[in-house]
Amino acid sequence: MKYIRKAEDRGRVNLGWLKSNHSFSFGHYYDPKHMGISALRVINDDLVMPGKGFGTHGHKDMEIISYVIEGALEHQDSTGNKFVVPAGEVQRMSAGSGIMHSEYNASKTDNVHFLQIWIQPKVNGVKPSYEQKKVVQKGALTPIVTPNGIKGSLSINQDASLYRLVLNKNDSFDLKTKKRLGYLHFIKGEAMIDGNYVETGDAIALNAKDAINIKALTEIEALWFDLPQSK
Repeated sequence: MKYIRKAEDRGRVNLGWLKSNHSFSFGHYYDPKHMGISALRVINDDLVMPGKGFGTHGHKDMEIISYVIEGALEHQDSTGNKFVVPAGEVQRMSAGSGIMHSEYNASKTDNVHFLQIWIQPKVNGVKPSYEQKKVVQKGALTPIVTPNGIKGSLSINQDASLYRLVLNKNDSFDLKTKKRLGYLHFIKGEAMIDGNYVETGDAIALNAKDAINIKALTEIEALWFDLPQSK
């Protein structure tokens, strides 16, 4: 095991309309020990107030995934896409050669809670693209973003995969990295992992050839990042 990242140790931002916890260095938060892992560069746990959001801004050469936990996110971009992403759905935007977009809370009364995830692309300068869908959970570990969009997942321009892990109370599950790197981020729930207690917002980074056993103390939802050893 490389390290455990406790929720309370993340970088914190409170702008009034936005409350965010940064797993890795981002914006004004800088921690040389947490710059990302492999191609994974950003996991921002964002809570946006009703009717507020991120105004139009640009991105280039980045795979951006939004995982909506509660509420609904309104997306609009310079390629003509305009969609609402409700809780339970996943959005992937390849910024590629360049794109302008905005992300707002679609509700005037309720907060939206989502994870903003950035992954560096395998190839730069590709044509910008967009995908959004609800991926039905099948078993404990279900792919939601993969290089080739297998098993109903969204696709991504990188040799990286994102899985959703769902366990019931008292379930047990083994994760192995083999020749890859791994990062497990807990969205909700409590568990014991090889003698370590973890809960909502915590994460575990794994080296190649690591293996962990997850024992669910409550119902669990988490994201498992399967990552290449090099970017």
